[in-house]
Amino acid sequence: MAAADSPSTALRRRDLCSRGIRLAGKMRADVVDLLDTYVEQQGLDASATVAAMEGVPLAAVERWDEQTGTQRLLENLAAYRAFRTLLAQMLEEQREQLGEADAGLGRALAAVLLQVSAFTYHLEELLGLESRGIPGEEGDGPPPPPRLSLFEQKLRGLGVLRELAQWAVRSARDLRQLAKPSPATGTAPGLAESP
Repeated sequence: MAAADSPSTALRRRDLCSRGIRLAGKMRADVVDLLDTYVEQQGLDASATVAAMEGVPLAAVERWDEQTGTQRLLENLAAYRAFRTLLAQMLEEQREQLGEADAGLGRALAAVLLQVSAFTYHLEELLGLESRGIPGEEGDGPPPPPRLSLFEQKLRGLGVLRELAQWAVRSARDLRQLAKPSPATGTAPGLAESP
């Protein structure tokens, strides 16, 4: 039996998936709360349409059910690494724009950034269960943002938070899929399965 399919590895994977699902749920709730605060503080319309922006990972995926466990985890990891960078940029822009005038929004952004960082580490732990290891971060993050006007920065922030909320839903779904026992063995599917 391969190491990735051992009962102890399967139990560890299920435990990590269960904790990840809870983390993703908490993160989504906090991001939704932050979205409300962000829209209000930035003077935006909650129903504003934001076009896809370069560097913001999209949660939508074609043929989701055809993805392997490894593909799901790698896409999640790349997305959360990008969100970590984007949220850090938003936090910096927030400090430049408002200084300490609105510390509440800054604290909420910092709290979500911390959750994204913790979730990124959690995904790395899950990927560490397979022998291939964790990809480096070179080239993983979004390119440096173009110079945006203040209004464009606000809209990008709205887009980032909306997409992050969608990723939290997708991540919980991906982790539920990974935690499912395989019908043949009764253990969770191996992460290293090939497409």
